[in-house]
Amino acid sequence: MNPGPFGMVQTGVPFGEVATVRDWLRLDFDVKPPAHIHPARPIEGLRCPRSEVSGARLWGLFRQRFVTPERFFAEHFVVNYCPLAFLESSGKNRTPDKLPRGERIALEAACDQHLIDVLHALDPQWIVGVGAFAVEQAKRVAPPSASVVTMLHPSPASPAANRDWAGTAQRQLIEAGVWS
Repeated sequence: MNPGPFGMVQTGVPFGEVATVRDWLRLDFDVKPPAHIHPARPIEGLRCPRSEVSGARLWGLFRQRFVTPERFFAEHFVVNYCPLAFLESSGKNRTPDKLPRGERIALEAACDQHLIDVLHALDPQWIVGVGAFAVEQAKRVAPPSASVVTMLHPSPASPAANRDWAGTAQRQLIEAGVWS
């Protein structure tokens, strides 16, 4: 689960770093932008020239370990807890935890229900929260049959993620029993 928006805004894929979505996941599609777009954050879809470090790290780890998307998706699924982006007037990302309380409560109710529906459909053994926020949200709604574990968020804003993120994330998943 991922609360980050920008790769997903361009591709519709959680942590959707454009080159990874196009070249590894082999997805090719047009993205229809919403009616109102922030001028600092144009929606360019797979033509977006920006790379998202978080997405490149996350999907890069999966690519390294599983080689093909088919092998990864045989036992894994990636879902975004909050598949929406919130931008301040400057164009800066505003994470859901920074929204006014009333807005945040309504948003979390919708996002919780979405996650509950996904978990019900998939009936997973493991739920891996990418970062502390995702872990907190997953723990609130996880069915008793699923174990919620954490994985370091790959954001370059996190000093810990800038020191061998892939090695740390892989160790966390192995230690939790998700990967052998």
